[in-house]
Amino acid sequence: MRNIRNFSIIAHIDHGKSTLSDRLIQATRVVSDRDFQDQILDTMDIERERGITIKSQTICLPYTTKDGRIYHLNLIDTPGHVDFTYEVSRALAACEGALLLIDASQGVQAQTLANLYLALEHNLEIIPVINKIDLPSADVERVRIQINKDLGLEDQKTIEISAKEGIGIDHVFEAIVNYLPPPAGDPEGPLQGLIFDSHYDAYRGTVVYLRVFQGKIQAGNTINFMSNNTTYKVEEVGIFQLRRVPMKILSAGQVGYMLAGIKTVSDTRCGDTITHLSRPCKSPLPGFKEAKPVVFSSLYPVASDGYAELAAGLEKLKLNDAALIYEKDTSVALGFGFRCGFLGLLHLEVVQERLEREFGLSLILTAPSVQYRIIMKDSSEETIDNPALYPDPTRIETTKEPFVRASIIIPDRYMGAVMKLCLNRRGININYQYLASDRLEMIFELPLAEIIYDFYDKLKSITQGYGSFDYELKDFRETDLVKLDILINGERVDALSQLVHRDNAVSRARHTCEKLRDEIPRQLYKIAIQGAIGSNIIARKTISPLRKDVTAKCYGGDITRKRKLLEKQKKGKKRMKMVGKVMIPQSAFLSVLKTENN
Repeated sequence: MRNIRNFSIIAHIDHGKSTLSDRLIQATRVVSDRDFQDQILDTMDIERERGITIKSQTICLPYTTKDGRIYHLNLIDTPGHVDFTYEVSRALAACEGALLLIDASQGVQAQTLANLYLALEHNLEIIPVINKIDLPSADVERVRIQINKDLGLEDQKTIEISAKEGIGIDHVFEAIVNYLPPPAGDPEGPLQGLIFDSHYDAYRGTVVYLRVFQGKIQAGNTINFMSNNTTYKVEEVGIFQLRRVPMKILSAGQVGYMLAGIKTVSDTRCGDTITHLSRPCKSPLPGFKEAKPVVFSSLYPVASDGYAELAAGLEKLKLNDAALIYEKDTSVALGFGFRCGFLGLLHLEVVQERLEREFGLSLILTAPSVQYRIIMKDSSEETIDNPALYPDPTRIETTKEPFVRASIIIPDRYMGAVMKLCLNRRGININYQYLASDRLEMIFELPLAEIIYDFYDKLKSITQGYGSFDYELKDFRETDLVKLDILINGERVDALSQLVHRDNAVSRARHTCEKLRDEIPRQLYKIAIQGAIGSNIIARKTISPLRKDVTAKCYGGDITRKRKLLEKQKKGKKRMKMVGKVMIPQSAFLSVLKTENN
């Protein structure tokens, strides 16, 4: 155990986490130069294109020091986005230390702080690493001051590297070996293992990623999952070296995988504790909680005959993504679909893209929504995320919506613009402090419904890309919630209904009506598009009719002939409007989801 080190790399998005992982893997010759590719731990196309880690990976790196000692370094990779904070916390719980990666040109940013606090909560040893020192805009001294003053970390441990150029990688290895503590635990004690991730293998079932804290695990053991009390027989254990390498035994301090013929990923809950059935441990490891979705949207196939393919696609995707939840849904306008719950807006985008790419589906999404709590006049409480389930307003006593605590780090010159953006989104300014002479951290409490729409895009625009943003769910607070209905020719379109705050209802209704006016084709009669709260119309746009020139054949002669033809046309249009039904194109539903700037 003295020669094992379990560590993670934590950083803000785009600070070079995947590049540093690549250099560490190359330096230990785990993969040959012929088989190597950039972002080798990122296995999905979406991860490579976007430059973010969505599904974390683990790898065991054999490292030999200058004096000939062999160490096993377990790199437990973490996702790089705020939506997956719980997965990051479970991966950190499996480590003894972490490399805190900071961009030499950008400095300390919102997720740098958030991930540092997560690591400190787990009492991890932190090694600060300044990356991208080869850039012309790199300001290493300024970042060193930030590490010392803002983060309160020891300056003598700080390493300067360029992961892209391979500068200083040896120093990283030496720091891991010298500064990070070896794992503790009794190999002869009752088994206590932490599940920190899992994925589905079509041939072997669920592959469970685990860190053994106490005892040993090997093929043939009967184990128990403590959160749901399910029992399985272990078929195989081993370690990761880009591929699975079977081992006879996994002992205390080691990180590896376990196969036990588990049919679904949802049985292996992230953060759960496994133990022997015959000799169980006294208590599970702390910190386990169910992954709860916070953003909800309905998915419908563009073609009505695509429902079966969508159902099959979601079922297969669920095998690899335990956080995705879905149930059947139906809409008068869009037909049959599914109501899905996501960890955040990025998770929603990833699921949509994977369904479209991997299963060749064309999808329509309804406007994203959050969960609201509604207290009725008879004191009962309902939780809803779908506008279709909104109860009769006369029965409602109060409504509550989720709030988040947001940390925004910006250059101080953008303070006014960011303050205006947050206050327009019903934000409450709690605190702000200078992290450096020109860098500011602003703390806001904001409604979650206001940040899932287009908040992050606007923040990046007004700060010219320098603003960084991180949030955590706080509590539910009383709000003035209304259901906004969209009527087309007097008929409600259920797929366009939204739950919004009363103050935003008029602007959201106008935006929706304008987008629909641009997308719905003109008919031979006038089409009214209206936004309504209950029976009150709050916004209206009209699509003017196409007009056939019925007087073209009248050349000269009495004006009464022309009037007679126009009156006849007017009667015909009136009758057509009574029986006419407006066809809404699929592009109209998609256009409503676009931000007001688009």
